[in-house]
Amino acid sequence: MTAIKHALQRDIFTPNDERLLSIVNVCKAGKKKKNCFLCATVTTERPVQVKVVKVKKSDKGDFYKRQIAWTLRDLAVVDAKDAIKENPEFDLHFEKIYKWVASSTAEKNAFISCIWKLNQRYLRKKIDFVNVSSQLLEESVPSGENQSVTGGDEEVVDEYQELNAREEQDIEIMMEGCEYAISNAEAFAERLSRELQVLDGANIQSIMASEKQVNILMKLLDEALKEVDQIELKLSSYEEMLQSVKEQMDQISESNHLIHLSNTNNVKLLSEIEFLVNHMDLAKGHIKALQEGDLASSRGIEACTNAADALLQCMNVALRPGHDMLLAVKEQQQHFSELREQFARRLANHLNNVFVQQFTQALLQLYNRSYFLSVPGHDQSSTLAQHSVELTLPNHHPFHRDLLRYAKLMEWLKSTDYGKYEGLTKNYMDYLSRLYEREIKDFFEVAKIKMTGTTKESKKFGQRRLSLVGLHGSSGKLTGSTSSLNKLSVQSSGNRRSQSSSLLDMGNMSASDLDVADRTKFDKIFEQVLSELEPLCLAEQDFISKFFKLQQHQSMPGSMTEAEDLDGGMLSRQHNSGAPLPISSEKDMIRQMMIKIFRCIEPELNNLIALGDKIDSFNSLYMLVKMSHHVWTAQNVDPASFLSTTLGNVLVTIKRNFDKCISNQIRQMEEVKISKKSKVGILPFVAEFEEFAGLAESIFKNAERRGDLDKAYTKLIRGVFVNVEKVANESQKTPRDVVMMENFHHIFATLSRLKISCLEAEKKEAKQKYTDHLQSYVIYSLGQPLEKLNHFFEGVEARVAQGIREEEVSYQLAFNKQELRKVIKEYPGKEVKKGLDNLYKKVDKHLCEEENLLQVVWHSMQDEFIRQYKHFEGLIARCYPGSGVTMEFTIQDILDYCSSIAQSH
Repeated sequence: MTAIKHALQRDIFTPNDERLLSIVNVCKAGKKKKNCFLCATVTTERPVQVKVVKVKKSDKGDFYKRQIAWTLRDLAVVDAKDAIKENPEFDLHFEKIYKWVASSTAEKNAFISCIWKLNQRYLRKKIDFVNVSSQLLEESVPSGENQSVTGGDEEVVDEYQELNAREEQDIEIMMEGCEYAISNAEAFAERLSRELQVLDGANIQSIMASEKQVNILMKLLDEALKEVDQIELKLSSYEEMLQSVKEQMDQISESNHLIHLSNTNNVKLLSEIEFLVNHMDLAKGHIKALQEGDLASSRGIEACTNAADALLQCMNVALRPGHDMLLAVKEQQQHFSELREQFARRLANHLNNVFVQQFTQALLQLYNRSYFLSVPGHDQSSTLAQHSVELTLPNHHPFHRDLLRYAKLMEWLKSTDYGKYEGLTKNYMDYLSRLYEREIKDFFEVAKIKMTGTTKESKKFGQRRLSLVGLHGSSGKLTGSTSSLNKLSVQSSGNRRSQSSSLLDMGNMSASDLDVADRTKFDKIFEQVLSELEPLCLAEQDFISKFFKLQQHQSMPGSMTEAEDLDGGMLSRQHNSGAPLPISSEKDMIRQMMIKIFRCIEPELNNLIALGDKIDSFNSLYMLVKMSHHVWTAQNVDPASFLSTTLGNVLVTIKRNFDKCISNQIRQMEEVKISKKSKVGILPFVAEFEEFAGLAESIFKNAERRGDLDKAYTKLIRGVFVNVEKVANESQKTPRDVVMMENFHHIFATLSRLKISCLEAEKKEAKQKYTDHLQSYVIYSLGQPLEKLNHFFEGVEARVAQGIREEEVSYQLAFNKQELRKVIKEYPGKEVKKGLDNLYKKVDKHLCEEENLLQVVWHSMQDEFIRQYKHFEGLIARCYPGSGVTMEFTIQDILDYCSSIAQSH
C-alpha cells in the first residue's frame, strides 16, 4: 500500500500541488468488484482546500487516473455502519449517498480517522460521524493556531511526507558546503546540531536586547489609551445633538406619510371610477342596434352581434369588492338586463319567423314537384319513371347558409337566456322533422318504384296537397296534411319453382324473373339511397353543431330522454327558475336532436330492406356488403354519431335477413323430394349452392363482412353434404353410389373453381367422397362378368387357403385342367363383349348427362375388369404351370371391346 501511495503522490497529486494524507482501497457495495482508491488530500497553497478524490486504475493497468473529486465541505455524514463489530462497509453522504466496502477494516478506520482530524482542523461546519468508534475520534486541534501547512500536517497525520522542491534545494546547498555530508552522515548531523545550538543562543540574546524597546512600546500604548478616552467624550456630545435632530425628522416623516396616504387614496378612487366607466359603459350605437337593429340584413346582423357581445362583456365584468353596493352600478346592471331581455325576445321571434319561412318554402317546392307528377294528360307511371331517374334528396345548403349568419347570436342567446334558446331548438326540430319526413318518404317511395317498376293506380301523386293555413304568424305553428306514396306490392309472375328445384324462391317473386341485371339494378339503387342519406345527415349534424354551438362546451345544459323524444317533448326539461338541467355531453345532445329530426330514416330503411328481401332474398347479400361499408365509414368519422348508430341498427336487421336467407336455404334442402320414376342426377340445392357461391364471391370481394359469408358457407356446405347423403339413401331408381358420386363431383368442381379458402377442408372431403363412391359403384356394377370362372377360381383360392400347395391344386378332381378348360370355353370373346355392352347400357341408364361422368366410370370399369383378368391369369400360371391353358381373349381384346362399345354409343 505504501508503494501505491508514493506512486499516487508522484503521478497524480504532486502535479496538482496536493499532498496525499490517507488512502483506502474500496469497491462499490452490492456490485461487481471493481476496485478503486479513495484519497484524502490537502493543497500545499493557502487557503488550504481539503478533498476526497476517487482514483481508478486504467483499463490497460499501467497507470492511475483521477476519476472524481469532492470537497470535504460537501461531505455531510460519514456512516461506519457498526461502532462495535468490525465491518469493512461505510457510507459517505455528499450530494448523494456513496456506499463503499474497504479491502480491510484497518484501512477503513485509518481513513475515517484522517477525515475526522481534517474536519476538526479546517472546517467550521462539522461533519456527522455515525456508528464510528469513539477511539477513532481524537480531541480536535485548536482552530486558532496559525500553523503552516507544512508544519501542521504532520500533527494531523504522523506519516512520512515527501520533501518539496525548495526543501530539497536547501538540503543540497548545505550538503555541498560539507565535504563529508555523504560519506560521514553522523559527523554531518553533529555539525548541524552545533550550528542549531549557536542559532538558538543568538535568538535568546536578541530577545534580551529588545527589552528596552518593549518598555518604550508600553509607554506609547498608555498615551494612546488617553487619546481614546478624549475621543469617546466628544462622541457622546455628538450623539446628544443627533438625538434632537432625530425627533425633528420623525415629525417631518409623519407629515409626509399623511400626504402620501391622501394621494394614494385619490389615485385608487380615480382607478375605480375609470374601471367602472370603461367596463360598464355601453355605446349608444350598440344600444340602438340591440333595440332597433335589422336582423334580416348581413350588416344589421353584424351590428347586432357586436352589440350583443359588448352587452355580454358589460354584464359579465368581474366587479371588485364593494362595486355591487353602488347605486349607479345597480341601475346600470338593471338597464343591461332590460336590454338583454328585449333583444333576446326580438331575436327569438325573428329566428322563429325565419324557421317558418324556410319550412314554408321547402314545402312549396315539395308541393310543386308532386303537382308536376300528377298533371292531367300524363301517364303517371311513365312520368314518375322519368323523374325518378334522378334519385336525389333536396339540398338544404341554402337554408343552412342563411341560418349560419345567426350562429354567434345563437351562442349569445344560449349563454344569456337559455329558455328562449331551448324554445328555438324545439321549434327547429319540430319544423325540420316534419319537412324531412315528407322529403324522405317521397325519396324512399321513388326508390321502391325504381326497384320494382310498379305502383298502385288507385292512389295518385296528385292526392298530395299542402295546407298552408297558419304558416305565417307569430306563433310559428304549421298545420297541414300530407300523404306518402303508397306501399308498393311486388307482383309475382305466378311461375314459381317447386321446393325441390329452387333455393331462390324465398319471397313472392319467381326465380325466372331474377337475373344478374335485376340484382345489379337493385344494388345500384340501394347504394344510391345510402349515398344520398349520408351527406344529408352529416350536413344537418354539422349545421346543428355550428348553429346551436354544441361543439363549444364539454357539458351542455338540457337533456332529452328516449320517452320524451318519442312523445315529441322538449329537448330538455326546465326548472321553475328556468335553469337548465345538465346533459352528459354535447354529442348526446346532437345525437338526440338528430334522432328527433330524422326519426323516419330507420323505419324507411327497414321497409326498403324488407322490400328488397321480398323481391329476392339474395338481395340481402348486396345490402349486407353495402351497409357494412357505410357503417364502417360512419364509425371512422364518429362511432357515437346518429348516422353511425342508425346505420348500425339497420345493419343488424340486414344481418338477420341474411341469416334467415341461409336458414331457409338449408330448410329447403331438407324438404327436397325426389321422384321415384326418374333418375336423380345433380340435386337442385347442389346446383343452386354453386349459383349462391358464385354470386356471393362476386359481391363479397374485398368486403368488410367476409367473416359472415364464411360462416354462411360453412352452414350451407354442411347442409349440402348431409342432404346429398339423405337423398342418396332414399333414392330408389338411381343407385346410392351414383347419387353420391355425381353430386360430390359437382361440389368438388365448384369449390375448385371458386377457390373459397374457408372451404378447403370441405373440398378435400368432397373429392374423397366422390372417389370412394366411384370405386364402390364400379365394383358393384361390374360385379363378376365371368361368373362361372369367378366361382371356379374362388374354389381354387379356397383350397390354397386350406393348406394345399398351389402346384397341387390341379390334382383336385373338381379343379383339374379339364374342368378349367370347360369353364374357359364358356367365355369366348364374343360373349365377353356382349356382357360389357350390356354393362355400358346399364351405366348409361344410371348416370345423368349434365355431369358427363360416363366415360370416367367406363374407364374405371375397364381398369377393374383388366385387374380381374390379370388375377385369373396369375392363378392359372401358379396353379397350372406348363398346362398351356389360357383365356380365349386377351387384355388387348378387352381394350378393343371397351373402346368400340364407347364409340358405338
